[in-house]
This record gives sequence, structure tokens and C-alpha cells, in this order.
Amino acid sequence: MAITLAELASAIGAELQGDGTATVRAVNTLEAAAEGDLSFLTQGKYRDALRRTAATAVILAPDEAEHCPVNALLVDNPHAAFARAAGLLYPVGRPEPGIHPSAVLGEDCHIAPDVAIGPHCSIGDGVTLAAGCVIGPGCVIERGVSIGEAGRLLANVTIQADCRIGKRVLIHPGAVIGSDGFGQADDGGRWLKIPQVGRVIIGDDVEIGANVCIDRGAIADTVIEDGVKLDNLVHIAHNVRIGADTVIAALSGIAGSTTLGRHCMLGGEVGVVGHITIADNVVLTGRADVRQSIKEPGVYASGTPLEPLREWHRNQARFRQLDDMARQLKKLEKRLAELEGKG
Repeated sequence: MAITLAELASAIGAELQGDGTATVRAVNTLEAAAEGDLSFLTQGKYRDALRRTAATAVILAPDEAEHCPVNALLVDNPHAAFARAAGLLYPVGRPEPGIHPSAVLGEDCHIAPDVAIGPHCSIGDGVTLAAGCVIGPGCVIERGVSIGEAGRLLANVTIQADCRIGKRVLIHPGAVIGSDGFGQADDGGRWLKIPQVGRVIIGDDVEIGANVCIDRGAIADTVIEDGVKLDNLVHIAHNVRIGADTVIAALSGIAGSTTLGRHCMLGGEVGVVGHITIADNVVLTGRADVRQSIKEPGVYASGTPLEPLREWHRNQARFRQLDDMARQLKKLEKRLAELEGKG
């Protein structure tokens, strides 16, 4: 899709510096961009690439305008403006409304006239699909599920019984919403499965990545609040609550009955134990191992950074000696205090 810079500036709320009649059709990096491409700058370390760019236009902050050799779109938040611009240049296609002949529908379903249901879908009894929903091929939506306006399920998504999905929710291929929570009771040395009778409740404007698993609650519900973004291969266990506008990167796992606050950010491979609470506005760096509640906002990290193998072996040996070293240090401090007192 082509758009003039004047139209683009108006759409994303930017101040145009340059030729408003010039058009852009695609996005690209500063280094690879050519005529007709749109790029952006968010960090000064890429200023040399900006000076050499052949893009038709660049989105950047006003204090970088003097370094831009081409048309500029000036905004306070270039990254967000670029996201909006890319959405205009690459609009999401929507299939024609209708139900594919190979889809199977249960009884007493409530499906808006403009819903599109792809091939080989299974729609259970009592399912509600609001206006504008798109259900991709191979999806399974079990009984009693409701999906709000403009919900979009890509291929092979499974929504299990009685879950509630809000408006404008995007779910990527292979995700499973409402799988059983991992509830097991020790019955004299054998494990007895505990029925999981809660639901998963997902708010509006949520995005769920490929192969994400969100377990239904054991008794109460698992809740994903508005605006949450989950990367691929994230696992959310039963009765977890994720606060609004929290983002969680790939391979992270949240154990049962934990509450994450609003506007949190979790890096890749973060692990969070169950039955704790994490405050609003907490950032957990990649591979953080969270074993207790976090009561104050801030940036938290754990884990051992990469280092040469020989150094790692030495440090691991020292780590095993820390308790003995701490005890010896306390004895020395006590002895030193006694000697100073005598002196």
C-alpha cells in the first residue's frame, strides 16, 4: 500500500519536514532502505546509518532532525509512531465472511453475520462469536466459549470449554487456552488428578503468541487483563492473574496462583514460582528466577552471566564454599571485636 508523507504525518501525528507529496510503500532498516521505503531512528548510536540512508523518509525525534538527509517525520516517540505507520502500510487482510463447508458447528451457537470461519474448524455448543471475528483453519472452540468483537484466531488454536475472550484479541497458531491446570493430590504415594473447574478470562486488546498455554483455574479463574502481550511458548499456570499491559517474552513460565501487576515486563526464560505477588511496574531481566514476592517497582535480575568455562568452574567451586566462608568471617569479626575491646 502506498501513502503520501502528508497523509502519513496526519495519521501518526507527526510534524513533516520535507516533501509531503512523496510516497512510501514499505518499511526497511536505515542501512537497507531505498526509494519508497520508510525507516525510523530511536537511538543515537545509529546516527551514522541515518546520515547515509537512502530511505524516502525517516521517523525520528525532533532533536535528531539536523542529522537527517531525507524527508523527516518528527515525533516524540518514534518507535510507537513507526508501529502505527507500519500498520497503515501493511494492513491485515481479512477473509470474506462465511463458514467453510468443512467446519462443524454445534447447537445453539450465536455467530455474527460477518464472522469468517475457516476450513476444518470445530465449534462447540453454545459458542458466541461477536462481529468481525476471524477463526483460522483447524481451530477448536469448545462449548460455551465467547469471543468478543474483532477477535482473531490464527491456525490450529484451541479454546477449551467456557473460556471468555475479550475484544480485538489476537491468538497465534498452536496456542491452547483453557487446558487443565496441573493439579495433583498425593494419595498414599500415587498422584490423584484434581478436576480443574475454573475458566480462563482474557480481556480486550490482548495478543497471545504461538504455542502459548494458559491453564484454566482449579476452582476460581485464570485472568489475563486488558492489553497483555504474551510472546511464543509462554506458560501461564492455573489461577494466575496477569495485570493490564504487562508483556512477557518467550519461554517464560508463571506458576500457579501468582499475581503479576500492571505494566510489568518479563524477559525471555523468566521463571516465577507460585503463590506470590509481583507489584506494578516491575521489570524482570532475562532468565530471572523469582522465588519470593516483589513489593516495590523496579528492575530485578538474577542468574549467572556467560563466562569462560575455566572461570565458571572456579566460581562454582567458590559458590559451594560460601556458607563456610561466611561462618569463618563472622568468627573473625567477633574475634577482632574482642581484641579491639581489650586494646
